[in-house]
Amino acid sequence: MVDRRSGVPAFRQVAADLRDRITSGRLATGERLPSERDLVEQYGVSRPTIRDAVNLLRTEGLVNSEHGRGVFVRQPASLGKRVARSRLSREARRWTGGAFMADAAARGFTPSADVSVRFERADDRVAGYLAVEPGTEVTVRDRVMRADGLVVQLAVSRLPRELTRGTAIEQVDTGPGGTYARLEEAGHRLASFTEHVGARMPTPDEASLLQLAEGVPVVTVTRVAYREDGVPAEMNDMVLAADRYQLSYEWAAD
Repeated sequence: MVDRRSGVPAFRQVAADLRDRITSGRLATGERLPSERDLVEQYGVSRPTIRDAVNLLRTEGLVNSEHGRGVFVRQPASLGKRVARSRLSREARRWTGGAFMADAAARGFTPSADVSVRFERADDRVAGYLAVEPGTEVTVRDRVMRADGLVVQLAVSRLPRELTRGTAIEQVDTGPGGTYARLEEAGHRLASFTEHVGARMPTPDEASLLQLAEGVPVVTVTRVAYREDGVPAEMNDMVLAADRYQLSYEWAAD
């Protein structure tokens, strides 16, 4: 029953109890929540209070509503770890064909992607990351990436066109090893990568492409690849479904 003397709104108390039942497994994945009428009786509150509690759980991504059927505990969809250090190595590219392919090899899913290539002028943000003048022509590789048919990542790479002209980077299929292998074949040996990680709520287009439940955020990663001379060769803006990826970073203690 709800404690009306606690100062905590009744709908939050109900949501907290249901949340605990979900996370503890007492309400299993795929299980239907008790009906609104049953929840009213269980907690001794009004229907609007129950609706507010369920809406809170929905925004947290814990439950889904199915029209005419009820509210169900949401199936988590985690692909596990994305280990940045190992996935970008030359050895990984040699054996797996690219960073996303390395994820696939590590996690055992079947990868696929829709790729489009275009050219545009660098705005101030892109120019800053690539250390070029605003208005410089860049090659844009736009990818929608799938694991076992489920969209899990959106990625848009931008490279100064002076580095990509005449290479397979300007083709949909870059060949074995991906963009980084083609850069190095063209004499642009890579020395380091920097990743800037953030989180936010998705745009409507991102939520649609990633098929996100209401309330599920996205992880944003902007990776910059640097040549041995310190010049940026590529920036890659990635948007990942937060419930399908865990980012892991490794470095030596010294």
